[in-house]
Amino acid sequence: MMKEAHKVASPRVVNIADLRTLARRRLPRVVFDYVDGGAEDEITLRENRRAFEEITFRPRQAVAISHCDLRTRVLGCDLSLPALLAPVGYTRVIHAGGEVAAARAAGQAGTAYVLSTISGYPLEDVKAASVGPVFYQLYIMGGREAAEGALERARNAGYAGLFVTIDTAVAGMRERDFRNGMKELLGRSFLDKIRFSPQVLARPGWLASFLLDGGVGPLPNVVIPGRGPMPLIDVGAALALSTISWEDLRWIHDAWRGPVIIKGLLTGEDARRAMDEGASAIVVSNHGGRQLDGVQATLRALPEIVSAANGQIEVLMDGGIRRGADIVKALCLGARAVLCGRAYAYGLAAAGEAGVSRALEILRADLERTLRLLGCPSIAQLDRSYIACQRL
Repeated sequence: MMKEAHKVASPRVVNIADLRTLARRRLPRVVFDYVDGGAEDEITLRENRRAFEEITFRPRQAVAISHCDLRTRVLGCDLSLPALLAPVGYTRVIHAGGEVAAARAAGQAGTAYVLSTISGYPLEDVKAASVGPVFYQLYIMGGREAAEGALERARNAGYAGLFVTIDTAVAGMRERDFRNGMKELLGRSFLDKIRFSPQVLARPGWLASFLLDGGVGPLPNVVIPGRGPMPLIDVGAALALSTISWEDLRWIHDAWRGPVIIKGLLTGEDARRAMDEGASAIVVSNHGGRQLDGVQATLRALPEIVSAANGQIEVLMDGGIRRGADIVKALCLGARAVLCGRAYAYGLAAAGEAGVSRALEILRADLERTLRLLGCPSIAQLDRSYIACQRL
C-alpha cells in the first residue's frame, strides 16, 4: 500500500488529470478507453465537462474563515464531504482490488460507495470492506428472480439504499470499445483475442495482475436460479432484456423495502414521475455520456430538475466531476451531493485503493480551498448567489 501511495503522491499527482495520465500508462488501450470513452461522437461526454466552464464564481472577499464544514447528510447518512463514489462496472478488470478497494477507500474518507450490479466481487465482501455507507445499484439482469436474490442479499448485508438506473434500455454505442476489442477481451475465445493481443501485451504489469486474479469471472451478484452466476460476457445482451419501466418500480419497492433512488433523469417531467412513484431521491445523470449521445450536460439539466423536485426529495448529480470547484458549482445549483465515477476509476487504475484515496483527497482539498476563496464557511450555505451562469 505504501508503494502504491507513493506512485500517486504530490508532486507527481496534484489533480485528477494526473491520475488519468497514470491510468493511461498502466492500462491496455481497450481497458483505458472503456473507462475514458463515451457513446458515438462523444458530444455529451465533452459537454459534461464544458458546462462547468460556463459558470463563474462570485466570491465574498475579506472573509476570515477558521473552519470549513464540508459535511452533509444524504439519504439519512452522514458524510464528511458531498461526493459519493458512483457505480462503475467491470472495476475488477481495471484493477484486481476492484470494488472492494474502492469501497474501503470511500469508507476511510468518510463517504459512501455505490456498488454496480456488474461487480466482480460478492456484494457481502464489498459491504464488509467499508466503514461507511454502501448502496447497491440495480440492473434487472438475469430476470426478476435473480434481482430479488441480489436485493435480499443486499438488505441482509446492511446496504443503505438502492439506486435504480433507468437509462439503459440498450447499451450505448461506445465505438472505442468496438474498435479495441472489449467484447473479445471479455469473451471466451482465444482466437478472437489474438487480433487485439498487442495492446494487452504492451502492458505486462496489468496483464500479470489480471491473470493472477483469475481473468474474467462471472458476476457473483447476478445469480440465475438453476444456472448460477451470469458470465460477464453476457452483459450487453442482458441489459437489452432488462429495461426498467415505471411499472417495475412498484415491484422494486416491494422487493427492497427501503430507500429507492432513481438514477438517469434529465427532465422535470421524469423527476415528477419518480416522485409520484415513491423515489427517496433522484440522480440527474446521462450515464457519463456513455448512453444516448447528444443529450444535454447534467449540470445544465440540474436546475430544471431541482425546480421540479421543489425541495420534496434530495437531488444528486453526476457527470464530469473532476475538481472540487465542480462540486461547488453543482451544489450552488441545488444538488445535495454529487457522484464521481471516472475521477476515482482513474485513481483505481493508477494505484488501486491508494489511487482512489488520493482522488478523494484531491477533491476534498479542492473543495475546502474553493470554499475559503469564495468566503463561504460551509457547503450548507452555498446557493446561486455565489455563481454567475452564462447559459443556465
